[in-house]
Amino acid sequence: MLAIEYMLTQPQGVASLILADSCASMPQLEQEVKRLKSELPDETIATLNHFEAIGDFHNPEYRAAVVEFYKRHVCRLSAMPDCLLRTTANLKNNAVYETMNGPNELVITGNLKDWNRIDRLAEIGVPSLILVGRYDEVTPACAETLHLGIAGSQLVVFEESSHIPHIEEEDKYLEAVFRFLSRVDAKSGGAKRPSGDAS
Repeated sequence: MLAIEYMLTQPQGVASLILADSCASMPQLEQEVKRLKSELPDETIATLNHFEAIGDFHNPEYRAAVVEFYKRHVCRLSAMPDCLLRTTANLKNNAVYETMNGPNELVITGNLKDWNRIDRLAEIGVPSLILVGRYDEVTPACAETLHLGIAGSQLVVFEESSHIPHIEEEDKYLEAVFRFLSRVDAKSGGAKRPSGDAS
């Protein structure tokens, strides 16, 4: 989202853009998350609805129900990777996230709630790659909106992934990024790495 905002300023010197597991509209994302929530088991939905209605987002029962959503749409690996565990540990004091988004992905109440740049996507004129997991909480429908709005963009869907395909399907992800950057480089006559450069 920050990258989209930056690109709308028409910055100089940007050769390409990669939007990974992102959206152009919080209202669209909210609608999609509600759809995904409706596909959870009835008992999980009832728990989420109960605690959301009373605003108790820290109740252990509520958190356990949110984890069920995360297992489907944030990380589908059988074990949470260490890097993701470290990230979630760092989110214990998440005042910025709560201010901008809300208590979690299921309840969007923050100051970005109405953020929407769908009508301005055509202003992005650099080669763009859009990446999304098939089961992503920021769904393929959100990615398709980006793809349709940014002329000439490429969309790659990772069929075994949710919100972190760079971890869930690392090899395929890196290959997609490498191919895109190589193509952009070739079209722009990208700079050659100096001989002997070990970086």
